[in-house]
Amino acid sequence: MLFHITTRTAWQHAVGVGEYAPPSFASEGFIHLSTEVQWPKTHARFFSDTSDLVLLVIDPERCIEIRWEAADGDSFPHLYEVLLVSAVVEVREL
Repeated sequence: MLFHITTRTAWQHAVGVGEYAPPSFASEGFIHLSTEVQWPKTHARFFSDTSDLVLLVIDPERCIEIRWEAADGDSFPHLYEVLLVSAVVEVREL
């Protein structure tokens, strides 16, 4: 499984339209994902001051284009398409 952190509001909107893309998707062309080991570090580094977050648990088999790319001395998964709501198998409270 792969993971993505977002706000509850953004996720609720995605459920309504059937797909999710964060604002950075328009400029970067991909959605940042993490592994199970990586997401807690991502949460601490980028979201420590943000409340009302959810953790999306994503089945990579339900995605078409995931690329593993180097960043910060590690290899992170990046999704080069919008995230279909049907690819999310669980939503966890953070």
